[in-house]
Amino acid sequence: YAMLLSLIFLIVLVAAIVGFVFRHEIKTNFESNLDLALKNYNVTADRHSEAVDTIQRTLHCCGVQNYSDWERTEYFSQRGIPQSCCKNQNDCSEEDLKDPSKAKLKVFVDGCFFLVTSTMESKMSVVAGISFGIACFQLIGIVLSCCLSRYITNNQYEMV
Repeated sequence: YAMLLSLIFLIVLVAAIVGFVFRHEIKTNFESNLDLALKNYNVTADRHSEAVDTIQRTLHCCGVQNYSDWERTEYFSQRGIPQSCCKNQNDCSEEDLKDPSKAKLKVFVDGCFFLVTSTMESKMSVVAGISFGIACFQLIGIVLSCCLSRYITNNQYEMV
């Protein structure tokens, strides 16, 4: 049992170290994937387009760096900026969303990349605290299982 807990503890420890070391690569990959999702937005109504809409509605943001990122997409040439960027869904018309100067007043101007990464970084302290607590319980379990194993081997059962 102690060996199994030690193995799980090492796996969690290695995962935490790898996540910390490669956090910049994770950010870079997220930014490039978000940019790719914008370029392919609504070409086919897929889960990436739904994810972009969800992020924009939830975090009140638009585009990767800002709302003008949409101007470089095929979707913008057809329909303008998506409705998920609108501050007020009832106040956004398709004509307003096709004109970047008018859209600036009707959509969220902040980009989603900064908001997503800052939200993730703010939640990392909670995740780290929970992980540290679980690791402490695992270490206590390892120590107690070693003590129990030692107690069993030192006090052999007597034959009656």
